[in-house]
Amino acid sequence: MRLEPVPSIVPLPPDVRSPFEVYVNGVRQELGADYKLEDGALVFDRELKKEGKLGFWRWFLGACGVGTYRQNDSVDVSFERNGLPMLREGLDIEPPADA
Repeated sequence: MRLEPVPSIVPLPPDVRSPFEVYVNGVRQELGADYKLEDGALVFDRELKKEGKLGFWRWFLGACGVGTYRQNDSVDVSFERNGLPMLREGLDIEPPADA
């Protein structure tokens, strides 16, 4: 059992330039309070997870109408490029180093 928070690293796409806004599950995040910016990546002090692909049994249960839910965080970045609003949705979340 972990007692300390597991940081999550979300690499920024190469076309994202400051200023930008960060959202986790649709909720705006604040630089310094919710995440840090290090080496072209967003670093969160909490564990974020993506669900990934469904296995056969989870798919089968879903097809039968039985819901199974896991943590499935979405990190999105909003920014402007050449005066046009841009959005990068569902950025990759790197697994913890000891995963």
